[in-house]
This record gives sequence, C-alpha cells and structure tokens, in this order.
Amino acid sequence: MAQLKTVMASRMTDRLEIDALRALLAIASHGGVTRAAQHLALSQSAVSHKIRRLEQALDCDLLARRPGGPLFTDTGLRLCDYARRICAMHDEALASLGKKPLAGALRLGMTEDTATSDIARILGRFTRLYPDVQVRTRTSQSLNVQEWLKAGELDVAVMQIFRHDARPDDLILFEDTLHWVKSPDFQLDTTAPVPFLSFDSQCFYRKWSFGDGQLQGYRFDNVLECPSANGIQSAVRSGLGVALLNGMHVTPDIEVIKGVFPDPPAIVFVARMHVKRRNPAAMALVQEISREVEGANPLKVVS
Repeated sequence: MAQLKTVMASRMTDRLEIDALRALLAIASHGGVTRAAQHLALSQSAVSHKIRRLEQALDCDLLARRPGGPLFTDTGLRLCDYARRICAMHDEALASLGKKPLAGALRLGMTEDTATSDIARILGRFTRLYPDVQVRTRTSQSLNVQEWLKAGELDVAVMQIFRHDARPDDLILFEDTLHWVKSPDFQLDTTAPVPFLSFDSQCFYRKWSFGDGQLQGYRFDNVLECPSANGIQSAVRSGLGVALLNGMHVTPDIEVIKGVFPDPPAIVFVARMHVKRRNPAAMALVQEISREVEGANPLKVVS
C-alpha cells in the first residue's frame, strides 16, 4: 500500500505543459521538428526539449525518430488527440473567463479562395468569441493583399503565395499545386500565339509566367482577364484558351496540360501578420486559425 501511494504521489507531480503540447501539435501539422520550430519562432533544440519533457513526464517515446518511417509512435498519436482537446479547452477558458475581454479593431485581407474556404467559418466563430472586436475584411488578388499588408493597411493577411516565398513566421494553412489547363476540346498550337486566360493584371500566376522569363520561346495573347476563379474555370471549359489554375479548381472536365510548358512552382495558403501590428486581436485570430490547422481536419475550400 505504501508503495502504491508513492507511485500515485509521483504521478500527481507530473505535468503536461501547454506549450509542449502546442509544440507536439505543430510537429503534427507541419510535418517535422524543423518546420514546427520555424512556425513557433523557436530553435529546433527548444522544440526537441519540449518533446523530451513530455516523454519524461509520460515515460514513453512520442516521436518515432526513424528515417523514412512514421513521424509519431502510437502513443504520440494518442497524445496528439488529447493535446488538441486540452489546448482547445485551455484557450476557450482564457477567452471566456479572462479578466481583460478582447476588444478593438482588426483589419483582415483575404483572397477569393480563402474567403470561400473554412477560414470564413473560423472568422464567424472568432466574431462570436470576441464580440467587442470590430473586424473589417477586404478581398482581392494575392499581390494586392500583400501590398496592403506591407503598407500597414492590414493587420492580418490570408492569401496564397509561392511555396518558396513563405516566411518562417507564416502560418501555413495548406499546400497546393499549380497546373496549366485547357478544355479537352481546345486544340493547342504552340507555333501560333496561345490565348491565355488570367485573373487580372495583379495575377501573380501571370507575373510568374510573363515577368520572369519563364516562357521564352512561347507567344501568348492575354485574351481574358477575370478576378474570379469560377470565371476562369468557365472560360477554360468553353475553350477560350489556356490558364494556370491551382489543384483545388481543376475539375474532371478540365484537362491538365503536361510536358508542354515549364512546370509552375508549388503554392501555399498562409496567414501572415503585419510585422509591426501584432496586436492582441490579430494574434487571437491567427491563434484560432492555427488551432484549426493543427486539428484533425485540414482546411478546405467550400465547393
């Protein structure tokens, strides 16, 4: 009996630290310790130390640590499930019971894709959690949203960028691929000017195609500008020309062009805060988005 009491007393002194659980979820969300450290703005050794503290508290391995193998042990996967619930309850308690209710203004910029994604649902939940925060939202192409953020006209931007342009402090929401597409009925002739369909003059797909010398040797005629993804899809299906579309917009009735033009770079959807405007409301919104990203279900575009 005395030995059992000693074991129970020892167990009662063990703690699962919230910050360590967040580090575990960041590893699950971003696919490894290195990317998790970048997301959390910590060193890789600091994140590893947090995980070792969890392993010591539970007396088990959480990360598999086998090259090419699973990221987590079975216990690590189970703890991720608990961690999501623990962190969610922790943050909800702070939001509901904190002595200083969050208030103020928040200026948010989004692209069309993110405005029609799960981000809209998260934003709705955020406004219910923090009714004293006035949210003002602007929607436009990614390059416009980036410029607004850079100029200090936004506190938070949710947008798509090329993967290689992602910053260490960006919250990566999800990744996607970029494809050259056309209608199956459209006859592609690269010896003549190719009709090109773009979102508008601020379309960063178009700037990559024509501005960086990616398509030397090809002639393109920009026959349509439309700021809507649905409009570009419709124009492609109608056989008006070729376009660049991200994977989420490539439907079975749209043909992916392979082996003709240079492969476009990968893209990611990110949430980015203004470097000098990390106010409590902006940080709270990004935290809400981060919690969803680190949850069991990935973000998606509403069809």
